[in-house]
Amino acid sequence: MGAQATLDSAAAAPRKTEPKTAKPGGAAIPYATITDTFSLVEATTKRLEILSLVTDLFRRVISRGGGPTNLLYTVYLCINRLCPDYEGLELGIGEGLLVKAIAQSTGRELVRIKKDLEAKGDLGLVALASRQNQPTMFRMQALTVPTVFHGLKEIASASGSKSQDKKLAVIKRLLAACAGDESKYLIRSLEGKLRIGLAEKTVLVAVAHAVMLERGAAEDELEAGTNVVKAVFSELPSYDIVIPALLEHGVDGLRARCRLTPGIPLKPMLAKPTRGVGEVLDRFDGQEFTCEYKYDGERAQVHGYTRDGRLEVRVFSRNSEEMSGKYPDLVAQMPRAIRPGVDSFVVDAEAVAWEPGADDASPGRLLPFQELSRRKRKDVQADNIAVRVKLFAFDLLYLNGEPLLHLALSERRRMLREHFVPVANEFDYATHCDCSTTADMQVFLDASVSSGCEGLMVKMLVGPDATYEPSRRSINWLKLKKDYLAGTGDSLDLAVIGGYYGKGKRTNVYGAFLLATYDEDLETYQTVCKIGTGFSEADLEAHYALLHPLEVSKKGYYDAGEAKPDIYFEPRVVWEVKAADLSLSPVYTAARGAVDARGISLRFPRFVRVRDDKAPEETTSPQQIASMYRAQATAGTRESLEDDEYW
Repeated sequence: MGAQATLDSAAAAPRKTEPKTAKPGGAAIPYATITDTFSLVEATTKRLEILSLVTDLFRRVISRGGGPTNLLYTVYLCINRLCPDYEGLELGIGEGLLVKAIAQSTGRELVRIKKDLEAKGDLGLVALASRQNQPTMFRMQALTVPTVFHGLKEIASASGSKSQDKKLAVIKRLLAACAGDESKYLIRSLEGKLRIGLAEKTVLVAVAHAVMLERGAAEDELEAGTNVVKAVFSELPSYDIVIPALLEHGVDGLRARCRLTPGIPLKPMLAKPTRGVGEVLDRFDGQEFTCEYKYDGERAQVHGYTRDGRLEVRVFSRNSEEMSGKYPDLVAQMPRAIRPGVDSFVVDAEAVAWEPGADDASPGRLLPFQELSRRKRKDVQADNIAVRVKLFAFDLLYLNGEPLLHLALSERRRMLREHFVPVANEFDYATHCDCSTTADMQVFLDASVSSGCEGLMVKMLVGPDATYEPSRRSINWLKLKKDYLAGTGDSLDLAVIGGYYGKGKRTNVYGAFLLATYDEDLETYQTVCKIGTGFSEADLEAHYALLHPLEVSKKGYYDAGEAKPDIYFEPRVVWEVKAADLSLSPVYTAARGAVDARGISLRFPRFVRVRDDKAPEETTSPQQIASMYRAQATAGTRESLEDDEYW
């Protein structure tokens, strides 16, 4: 391997570029260079210190030479990924296989490894202790960043009947070459969580700082340059493209070379929840705004581009996963909605379960999200589709070679209607109304609910605040659900991390569950509440079937507080829940310290639905939960509305 290795990620779009190979003389980076930095980052909670440590790491990597490849591999190992999200290659090896690999590579018994895991709660620490107690017969060649990166990629790519054996062999090979703290971080990488408190947004800032400083920038130039890098990356979230361009052309040349590209999904713009019509009108007082139906479906970013003379259509989720295999019907339907002259586009829309009318004269109707969630996540065969899907488009982000994010919504909506046409039972525009009074908005809200929608989206229509803001939960988009006038104002999406054994009729299933929020900065799951209501017997049986295979020992990154479930689960399942309101709790740990020394919990939580479209890292964040708690006391005031930025 070494510095000549290149990132062999698959092409995802017409403008996709591969990282350049290393220049002669570029030295492979020792893996210890990264793990030493990980140890220093893990030992501090100071944001600026963490940023400085990671910036210094990247500067050392850049100064070693090797072109963008060394920096790319290092960045991917820091964010614990192997490629962009849309390529779908993920780490996250099961606990059982990792325990087996540690046992076999160190000569220890499985039962001892498992006992150590119960005591330490961190498989990385177990691996480290096991390696330290292992006699060294001979010295292995030191691990390098390319060796580890390609080893992890080999593990993640393994498939077929012998895939587990292949993965085990590679893990053992890498573990055998580990020295110092390397085994701890290698195992954590394989688990899918480094747990050192290094957020991806910090990594992105560190990349910007490192490149700028290596190119001679002054300290007072860093903030402006970093904002450029953040803006570019929110539009084109691909390190494979952005890092080579940044290294070669610097910040000044980045915008011209890295723009929104069909085939590479951007993080979508999101809306802030509100508690009533009055709060919405306060926010948009004196402004032109529009209301749209909020459909009860799945966010779908639809990309189209011409390749080899043919239009290729791809569908992506809100978290950048490709959904073309889940929605082959959408892929087939989309070309029929395009007017002549369109050769490339990105449409923001909602995919909704749909029941066509009995005949052409009868209107169809919207079906609830649960109907959609029954689909497999991939490899759906068009002939086996039981529930139709209709696409409701509400925004146009790119058209015929030009990004449209900088345009006002009024102009983007006009272009959407000019270049796309409704198709019965397949494609339509989101129903909208440019309301101006409380009465108008209430009537439109009632109409949306009667139509089977969740409520309204309210958006700035014209002016500088009406642009599209990728990866941002903005106050320029507000959501108003039918049940916002009571309760918390919004449902929450939470990860299921624990279970409580049932009693009475529930003895063969879990009777209640422990829910948590994911803290991106700390890389921990913080507990929110115990939930045991809202479930039918059939629900509990289905949840048991899904969660029982995910039972594990308590993870080191579970900040459970005083909650004591009977069993813990891998954080794979996300539920939408509602509650009467939020309250401070000495038992649970969510957003602890944000508004009080106690955590924030839910009063009378009830289960709404499984969120198959959300990854566990996409739960309602601790910051959002704290904001919702504050909003209970400041409902209807402007102070309760602030932007949340992803980067």
